[in-house]
Amino acid sequence: MTHSHGETDIEPTADEIREMSPEEAMIAGAAVDGIHIVHRRDRFPVRGTKAEKRAERGVALCFLISALGGLAFIVYFCAGKWKWHLPGTSQTFRFYTPVLGATLAIMLLFLGIGLILWAKWLMPEEETIQDRHDVASTDEEKLLTEATLIQGLDDTGLPRRSLILRSLGLAGGALATVPLVALVGAMIKKPGDQLFHTMFRPRPHDPDFTETKGLIPLVDSNFRRIGPDDLEPGGLATVFPGVRAENENGYNGVTDASSPTLVIRLRPGQKVKSRKGQAGFGWPRENPQYLAFSKICTHAGCPASLYEQQTGRLLCPCHQSQFQVLEDAKPVFGPATRSLPKLPIDVQTGADGRQYFVARSDYKEAIGPGFWERP
Repeated sequence: MTHSHGETDIEPTADEIREMSPEEAMIAGAAVDGIHIVHRRDRFPVRGTKAEKRAERGVALCFLISALGGLAFIVYFCAGKWKWHLPGTSQTFRFYTPVLGATLAIMLLFLGIGLILWAKWLMPEEETIQDRHDVASTDEEKLLTEATLIQGLDDTGLPRRSLILRSLGLAGGALATVPLVALVGAMIKKPGDQLFHTMFRPRPHDPDFTETKGLIPLVDSNFRRIGPDDLEPGGLATVFPGVRAENENGYNGVTDASSPTLVIRLRPGQKVKSRKGQAGFGWPRENPQYLAFSKICTHAGCPASLYEQQTGRLLCPCHQSQFQVLEDAKPVFGPATRSLPKLPIDVQTGADGRQYFVARSDYKEAIGPGFWERP
């Protein structure tokens, strides 16, 4: 054992250390390093008592609740409703962030409580005083440090407390998994083809569009149908798909973010240089005077709606991208690098004898700014 003479501690030899128990070697090692154990008492000198089992189950319960909190976070992160819905429809999306915050708090709170109770209920009670000094470690000190670590592991009770070990493993697994799910989970699911379609897609079997033969009418924000007579030469109008029924996310044709479209009437004498494959998208198909383009800028998604009718330029006010309408909305200035998608339109005669615009088909290309699968 280590002996003290005044303020000097005598290091035991390597052979003496090997003869010691781990606890004796730990105490000796502490003394050699200037750490004096003033008080040390095992919480449960008699192992396996009912009181010890109760304490062990209490700690394990905290770790189990922590693990369940992490599991609930992961499940709700993946399955919870988070998309915004219109008032009057299901508003469960409001609970998404609060539920994630609450389950994360439960996981961290009970993990912390479990660790504190473990230290206070099960590990030995100990008071120490340490002298401050800096010296190089000898071989004997390394052996004493090894013994301290072994004894420290034994003090935790992990080798004989499998219930706590398993529950701590669950809580630790949840603690490690939750950040990965939160950071990476939102990028795992592909958007499929939803970015390539809008509500202008024809609905030939929908009884609501029997009058238009399944084609989607172009309407204003009040669902009033728009026709050629509603635009003056050089004028434009913002139109939407005339779909009143809301989709699963609570949007209809007017409120859906992919819907806003500009119908532009050219001035007399203006001619269009159409892009390949899009010569018949305007109306009339021969020498079109009405054109329809997505209002969503292909740079960052802002509304491109400032039209200079003399030059035929359409301006996006966010970053000053300009599109030449007479060249099928080709970008001619600013950061945008892709033409505005063009909507194929036609005209039908309504029950009142007036002509109204309809979309002959959906957009032939994805609307909005670029994304990872777009060429």
